[in-house]
Amino acid sequence: MRAIEILLTEDNPADILLTEEAFEEAEFPCRLHVARDGVEGLAFLRREGPHAGAPTPDVILMDLNMPRLSGLELLDILKEDPQLQHIPVIVLTTSRAEEDVWRSYKLHANAYIPKPVSIGEFVEVIRSLGNFWFTVAALPSGPR
Repeated sequence: MRAIEILLTEDNPADILLTEEAFEEAEFPCRLHVARDGVEGLAFLRREGPHAGAPTPDVILMDLNMPRLSGLELLDILKEDPQLQHIPVIVLTTSRAEEDVWRSYKLHANAYIPKPVSIGEFVEVIRSLGNFWFTVAALPSGPR
């Protein structure tokens, strides 16, 4: 099984580290790429600037509360772009606001997951996420 390419758009260094550790503990063959805000995430996806050689991610894990370009703004752009709209987007955020849940799904997020508080719960969420998205679900290999 090839390593799954994952783009994590997250501005909080502690959450980035926690996500990296959770994937290591869950033992999924993946390559985690990090974009620290929505602008950098979009540049990665469009292979612009320093991201010219970036792979197309199989899945995007997206925080909503990011500087420069929020997760909802980025999600809106992605789902309107024929070259990027096929990539599943999983919102992984601290927000539990009903409006954020609704807006995310209206913008065609594939899942909305509030970040758990404890490290153990977070690892379990990543393990469950990996089990579903990387072993059960069929992922598209690119745009058509």
